[in-house]
Amino acid sequence: MDQLPLPDFFDPARVGEIWKVEYASRASDAKTFALQHKLTTASASKDRTSLLLIDAQNTFCIPGFELFVGGRSGNGAVEDNVRLCQFIYRNLNRLTHISATLDTHSAHQIFHPSFFIDQDGNPPAPYTDIHLADLQNNTWRFNPALAAQFNIAPEYGQQMALHYAATLEKKGKYALTIWPYHAMLGGIGHALVPAIEEAIFFHSIARNAQAEFEIKGNQPFTENYSAIGPEALTGPMGEALGTRNPKFIQHLQEVDRLYIAGQAKSHCVAWTISDLLDDIQAVDSGLAKKVYLLEDCSSPVVVPNLVDHTEAAHEAFARFAKAGMQVVKSTDAII
Repeated sequence: MDQLPLPDFFDPARVGEIWKVEYASRASDAKTFALQHKLTTASASKDRTSLLLIDAQNTFCIPGFELFVGGRSGNGAVEDNVRLCQFIYRNLNRLTHISATLDTHSAHQIFHPSFFIDQDGNPPAPYTDIHLADLQNNTWRFNPALAAQFNIAPEYGQQMALHYAATLEKKGKYALTIWPYHAMLGGIGHALVPAIEEAIFFHSIARNAQAEFEIKGNQPFTENYSAIGPEALTGPMGEALGTRNPKFIQHLQEVDRLYIAGQAKSHCVAWTISDLLDDIQAVDSGLAKKVYLLEDCSSPVVVPNLVDHTEAAHEAFARFAKAGMQVVKSTDAII
């Protein structure tokens, strides 16, 4: 099936900027576009192709925002989103469902500076890695001023942190990383990139298909890189810190193919796919072939002279491909 032309209003030069989506105009454009290209209602389609967007938010995708994912090019997320918008528009006739995750945070969470203090009462700087040993020797400790809001004793806050660091160490993943305040609920960084939001809205109107949005990352005592589940499910006394979301594996069973893109390739994208692969292997390993990874619509975390997770991202995608997932480009036709 031939790919569609890009709509006239789409401007690649604005993908890296903040602006107001003109919903009424886009709705009118979408209806006209649907008539011109004989688009049917998505629910009437026998062939079901879904797109999952991971954290395509301003905080990760707009230069100058808190955790802009530049990749090695320095402009990675913007370049990715240009290709992603084009993929959505050109395949509007094939995409039957779009869902987007939203990393969602508040000031006082285990990965933000306010959560810990050193012996002088100072918070850790962004990008500090806190290891289990750092908590055991009191290099860093839970900020006791936060205890009351969590209805716990300060000592138990430290125990929670120790438990979490030990959980990460046992999993062999990254150490607990202190990130800059980001994806703050109620802030502009939390919102989807306007160009992506516009493309999703356009699809919703053109195909009469409601988009879905999944909140993740709002638990205080665990990180939630993956959209499927937090890094730690339980605390030191077995209390629930979060739950694993079965929605994604259920959705995969219902569609013919699932495309995945977003930010960052080395973190939230890779770990979501990894968790999905675990669910696939627990249910039916053959489902892996229904997953398509848009490798040119995701970039890894790279902080010049500090960290570069490019190789880790490559290794993760190679593992996913070995398991049967399809690693493709946004310009490849959906067949």
